[in-house]
This record gives sequence, C-alpha cells and structure tokens, in this order.
Amino acid sequence: MRLVTNEPLIKRNAAIGKYAATAGLIILIGGLAVSFFGRDNPQLQLIPFYTLIIGFILSNIGIYFSNRFVREPRADKTIEAALKGLDDKYQLYNFRLPAPHVLICPSGIFALVPKFQAGVVVWDGKRWKHKGANILLSLFGQEGLANPNAEAAAEANGVARYLAKKIGDDVPPVQAIVVFYNPNVTIEASNPPIPALHTKQLKEHIRKLPKGPTLTAEQIAKLDEALSL
Repeated sequence: MRLVTNEPLIKRNAAIGKYAATAGLIILIGGLAVSFFGRDNPQLQLIPFYTLIIGFILSNIGIYFSNRFVREPRADKTIEAALKGLDDKYQLYNFRLPAPHVLICPSGIFALVPKFQAGVVVWDGKRWKHKGANILLSLFGQEGLANPNAEAAAEANGVARYLAKKIGDDVPPVQAIVVFYNPNVTIEASNPPIPALHTKQLKEHIRKLPKGPTLTAEQIAKLDEALSL
C-alpha cells in the first residue's frame, strides 16, 4: 500500500495540543491561587473570572488536538496497520486532503471517518447512540459521538469538491466509512446509511467490495502534483 502522511502537520498539531493543555492548566491554577490569596484586593477580583475563561478555552483546544495527534493509538497509525499488506493499488492519504484519512483503491474512493468511543455504540435505525457515554468521561476528554452519518457525508463531499477542483469534473463518487478504532468498543449496527465497522474489519470489508469507479493513474499523478508530492 502506498502511504502519504503529512508528518509535519502531525508534529505541529501534537505540539499545539501539549502546549495548549499545559498553558490552560497553568492559567487555571493561577486563577485559583489569585482567588484564594487576592480575594481581599478589589483590583484582583476579576482575574479568576478571566483566567477561568482563558484556561477553559486553552484546555479544550489542547484536548481537541491531543485526542487526534498525541493520544495512542493514533487514528492514522491504527488505520495504516489495519490496511497493512495491501498492494500499491491501494493509496492512503493521511491529513493531505479535506478529510483526514482518504483511501483510493480499486473499489473506489473512501473518506475514512475515525471514532475513538469506547463502550457500546448502536445504530437503532434512526440515530446513533453511545451507551458508554457520560458526563464524567466528557470531562476527561472523551468526545461525544455526535452524528457520524452527517460527519461522514460532509467529509466525503469535501473530498469530492477538492478532487473536482484539482483534477477535473470527471471524478468518481466519493464514499465514506465510519471506522471505530478503540479496542474496547462494541458496534451494534444493522444496515446503517453509511458503513460503520471496527478497524479490525476494515481490510476485509474493502477487499470484498466489487471494483468500482476510481481515480486513474493519470488522475492520481495530477493529485500528487496538486499536493506537491
């Protein structure tokens, strides 16, 4: 499999996650200290309020970037490992296209949408539910499941628009797959609108798909040129 990963972006965003989280924690602790030791000083009374807002924002920025670029297992590495062994007809682009992870292969073009939720995730025929979610976990950095179908459709549309702009209007349809990569997740989904599976199932799922419209060698060369590869 040909692998194209934006390593500089990963390093930069990992640094943002670490520094933002650290700065947020320091500011929150500083505000707490001021609230204790400066409460008799009227000029310092608003400082804890401002530090709470700034510290909260920085902490959430840190959590966002850390979840994607620091926390192990990292989504790109997990997807790469899941697809290991495929030949050069399969090309995985990490953080180089509008969707973070895009697979171009004989079966078509796929935006792979990673989800790290643990517990039980269920598609009940109308909506996704996360049975393992609670407020405590969200406070410790676990993101909500949100709407995987809408997210996957948006990422696929973004990739399709980008490809049409860079290599022409005859781009094949871009499909999406929601990929859960937490080892402690159970997926209960029967015929969801967009395929949803664990990374352990990804390689076999892709292999079983019939050949479909995909990018030609010439189009991939144009894409590589657009990406300065």
